[in-house]
Amino acid sequence: MSKAFTKETDADTDDQDEADALPAHQKNYMTPQGFAALQTELRRLMHDERPKVVEVVSWAAGNGDRSENGDYIYGKKRLREIDRRVRYLTKRIESAEVVDPQRQQNLQQVFFGATVTYAREDGAEQTVAIVGLDEADLEAGKISWLSPVARALMKAHVGDTVECRTPAGKDVLEVLAIRYGA
Repeated sequence: MSKAFTKETDADTDDQDEADALPAHQKNYMTPQGFAALQTELRRLMHDERPKVVEVVSWAAGNGDRSENGDYIYGKKRLREIDRRVRYLTKRIESAEVVDPQRQQNLQQVFFGATVTYAREDGAEQTVAIVGLDEADLEAGKISWLSPVARALMKAHVGDTVECRTPAGKDVLEVLAIRYGA
């Protein structure tokens, strides 16, 4: 079917679901901080933002002709966006398996929740925290446990060198430090 005959919201929903889907048979691991952030966003959307938009849409609907009513049209669009995000957050929260790095027993090895400092072959050092898919933020130094770098680092000890296969090619990483917690 031509893109001209699909609703704008259909394409948006499909794109978000595919981009944010977990790989088959993978658990949705999350740190307690990441889980709390998702819950906070869901509460904000449900109790603050959505009621305000509903109020604007109700007011705009009472003004008559809805076909040329900008407040009504944009309010309805924003409601669809909020509802889509609420559905997404609800699914992610329900499927989350919270793993607290503070409770990690084997502190000499890299596992979920570890903050790892490693050196590349060129000598550049980088520190990353291995977190859940929903928490990943490369600029903040947080990478998903499903990323190639995190997968390569898993179960490594300080002093180990691991090979990381990325789309840019093969990279050798040396683990310099591992820590858990804040």
